[in-house]
Amino acid sequence: MEQPLSGALRREPIFNVPTAVVATLAVLIIIHLVREWVLTPQQDTQVLLWFSFIPARYDGAATAGAGAVAGLGPKIWTFISYALLHGSWMHLGLNGIWLLAFGTPIARRFGALRYLLFFALTAAAGAIAHLATQTNAYVPVIGASASISGFMAAAMRFVFQRSGPLGLIGRNDPQAYLVPALPLLAVLRDPRVLAFLAVWFGLNILFGVGSLSLDGGDQPIAWQAHIGGFLAGLLAFPLFDPVRAPPPRDGDRATIH
Repeated sequence: MEQPLSGALRREPIFNVPTAVVATLAVLIIIHLVREWVLTPQQDTQVLLWFSFIPARYDGAATAGAGAVAGLGPKIWTFISYALLHGSWMHLGLNGIWLLAFGTPIARRFGALRYLLFFALTAAAGAIAHLATQTNAYVPVIGASASISGFMAAAMRFVFQRSGPLGLIGRNDPQAYLVPALPLLAVLRDPRVLAFLAVWFGLNILFGVGSLSLDGGDQPIAWQAHIGGFLAGLLAFPLFDPVRAPPPRDGDRATIH
């Protein structure tokens, strides 16, 4: 985890992004480059069959005769591997922007290993949510949106804090990312958080009813995966958070009347 070199605030370039986030974005870009420029359409189809998340894969009747792509391995790893694939450069570009915005504070707070585990957990939660609502669907699910939604929810737990990252835009103070997080119920009483939640869930409802798309096309949006990843990020945050609130001092303890 990054530590400050001194107590003074240091001005840094605005694109001072943690290595773990840069590496994640690089992997996503390399994978898409290979799919676009190296693989044949038939090979790319095989990649989708092996690594995208397909709910019908878990229905024995639906996958009878499908062979190895319906075997145990793909049934396990596709809960995470689907997040590494994207449908287009537009899809990847939008997710990349949100990854930089919300993956950065999480990587700075959690460190690289926790950040990667959190990425995997929220991806899996998004896949589970989609599976629960789209049983037997054959349409492959791809994209890192569930993990990015989890990062959004986790960042919400501390960025609105006093002396948190939102108050230091344009400056790099590592301590801003290490402010103790409030309990979830306290966070949900913040009007800014409630406004953020209203906008976020409102957009996903529009995705769900089909009146909004990412690129103006008719590509379906796995909004259930977004919500699954978001809820997992919101609730699992304390399990990953290395920052602990200091114990209350005697004078801070509530008086019982």
